[in-house]
Amino acid sequence: MQRRIGRPEPLTDVRALARALAGPAPPVLLDVRWQLDGPAGIDAYRAGHLPRSVFVDLDTDLAAAPGPAGRHPLPPTGSFQAAMRRAGVSDGSAVVVYDESDATTAARAWWLLRYFGHRGCQVLDGGFRGWMAAGGQVATGECRPPGGGDFTARPGHMPVLDAEAAASLARRGALLDARARERYRGEREPIDPVAGHIPGALSAPTTANIGPDGRFLPAAGLRARFATLGAAAGAGLVGTYCGSGVTAAHEVLALELAGIHASLYVGSWSNWVADPARPVATGPEPG
Repeated sequence: MQRRIGRPEPLTDVRALARALAGPAPPVLLDVRWQLDGPAGIDAYRAGHLPRSVFVDLDTDLAAAPGPAGRHPLPPTGSFQAAMRRAGVSDGSAVVVYDESDATTAARAWWLLRYFGHRGCQVLDGGFRGWMAAGGQVATGECRPPGGGDFTARPGHMPVLDAEAAASLARRGALLDARARERYRGEREPIDPVAGHIPGALSAPTTANIGPDGRFLPAAGLRARFATLGAAAGAGLVGTYCGSGVTAAHEVLALELAGIHASLYVGSWSNWVADPARPVATGPEPG
């Protein structure tokens, strides 16, 4: 049984999820655990996951193949639709996505579902660790939904930036760089071939959006944080980028919780540096 839903709050917590799972129309659960340099997410999923959750792979289901467009470009509409249908997602189903703890990859799934027109997706605040800490039940192996979903992907429901728009926004609005500060300053670049940041962008690491328990800061704390960066509701245009468009989606989610609508530069730094003619800044952020 599935119920038609309006757009919910972006986050849910363990208690609310447990109640929803025990109800007559439980949400579709998507496990999107992933680590840049760690073991494959599917291995963590098989070892233990929320009951009835389905594994969704960041690299193959939530992104196209890497190339000049970036390391995690937008997946083709048909491919994303097929992946969501395999996972049991329908247009009218409630969906909850989770990762290990801090919503870094869960936010990417949330953003993509919103971008492709799904209205009922939430992120589990605190992720799998929060579920375990609360004594939630865990299943092993793999879960396959008994029937496919009927989700129809309709792109364009979230604002995006290309390289030109990101450069313009850095000059006339607030373009937030969601990577670690040392990568922003150009002191260290472990992944992409060029170190530094988009000229005019402001350093805003996603780690500052999360408390020590792996959950998002309260909305008031997020609003105060972003206000110091010149990003506030009604204060002007705001955009985000990171290395490949994954943690930048986390920044979009944090901004949404703060009441600020932001655009995502999907290609992010990996797309920016694919063109050697684009300028690169290093050092501390602009005054």
